[in-house]
Amino acid sequence: MTMPSNKAFTIDAENNVTILDAPTDSESTAAEGQPVLRTSKDLTAATKDWPAARLVEIWNKLTPRTGLGQIKKFENRQVAILRIWKAIEYLAVPATETASAPPTAEGVTPKKANAKKPAKESTPKAAKSGKPAAELKSPREGTAKARVIEMISRKGGATLDEIREATGWQPHTVRGFMSTLPKKTELKITSTRRESDKARVYEAR
Repeated sequence: MTMPSNKAFTIDAENNVTILDAPTDSESTAAEGQPVLRTSKDLTAATKDWPAARLVEIWNKLTPRTGLGQIKKFENRQVAILRIWKAIEYLAVPATETASAPPTAEGVTPKKANAKKPAKESTPKAAKSGKPAAELKSPREGTAKARVIEMISRKGGATLDEIREATGWQPHTVRGFMSTLPKKTELKITSTRRESDKARVYEAR
């Protein structure tokens, strides 16, 4: 946004900013001894000897017209001139051409607020195993794991040899699998030795 060519402004002794329609108003204002300003360079030159407190007061008197908040001080004189000039530019543009929002205290139009991203839902954890639910879902049908779970879930369970025959696993592989299965599925598995033939039996309950 830039100051329209037919506009100028002045700052009176009480630090009020008045937008002028050049050249008519400018000539009458100049006759009254007030400097007529048309560019940011004019503003810089006119205020070079003004105390920082006066620049703050100019800004604060503009805020009811710009909708910006008041301040206690500027970071430095250069920032003060930039912000005041941007605010005056905003006021000098006709309402029909004005941006949807005034410049911010930093002298730029505020960015659109980013829509807040929905918070990620925490993955539910198994009450006893502490493993994420993703690891506890049912195994794919037809896999060795699925066959073993089906076998040990039936009444009477399945023996180690029956599991070996169904999967082709070695005894130590069966034992290792059965030891980790409760943590991954939350199944309660018992391991007993059958009295009749001393066979190791696994059963899920």
